[in-house]
Amino acid sequence: MAKRFLGFIMAVSVVALACADDELEYKWDLGGSLGLCYYLGDANSTPLRGSSVMAAINARRNFNPRMALKTSLSFGRYSGTTKGMYIPKEPGSTERSEDILFKGNVVDLGTQFELNFWGYGMGPNYKKLSRITPYLLLGFGLTMGFTSDGNCFGVNFPVGAGIKYKVRRRLNLAFEWSVHFSTVDKLDGVRLSDPYFIKSSGIKNKDAYSFFMLSLSYDISPKLRKCNN
Repeated sequence: MAKRFLGFIMAVSVVALACADDELEYKWDLGGSLGLCYYLGDANSTPLRGSSVMAAINARRNFNPRMALKTSLSFGRYSGTTKGMYIPKEPGSTERSEDILFKGNVVDLGTQFELNFWGYGMGPNYKKLSRITPYLLLGFGLTMGFTSDGNCFGVNFPVGAGIKYKVRRRLNLAFEWSVHFSTVDKLDGVRLSDPYFIKSSGIKNKDAYSFFMLSLSYDISPKLRKCNN
């Protein structure tokens, strides 16, 4: 009788451990980001020039160890100047316009698809998971820009790359760089919306902005365990 009881306890323990192992994968992670934001457009083509602080809150849906979909609400500040640049005063003029200094804020609500190079996570060796992985991103978002002489609204298409590291089983650290190509041309203000008098459409000759950020997130909502199905 005692042997049967001991066998039963061991069997239950094995099943429990299997369930716990399945719980290493989670559907969602929630967190936030801090970093730098800078503007790219007619008044700047140099990375990090005129950069200022940015922050974001993030929710990520993890489909499997290789693919995820992240939704973020981001806020960033930036600045720029035309000092040292040649911008014509009017069409066909050889006279240079006066220097323009501007500051702006951008609000971004977007979703991006993330593709991990390696299976991301922690677990038994047979799962072939890695605590660290680089990843690529591509997405779609809404852009709202605010400057002292005008506001703008449009869409944007972010592209970029990053690297994730699982600090603990449910704690994630990530560094990410992304460029958001927008359909707006007033992130640098109304006076620089078309300084070279060149027709544009879509994202051609429009403004962009970039985020360099460090993120921290926590896994929630474990996936269904096979032993309970």
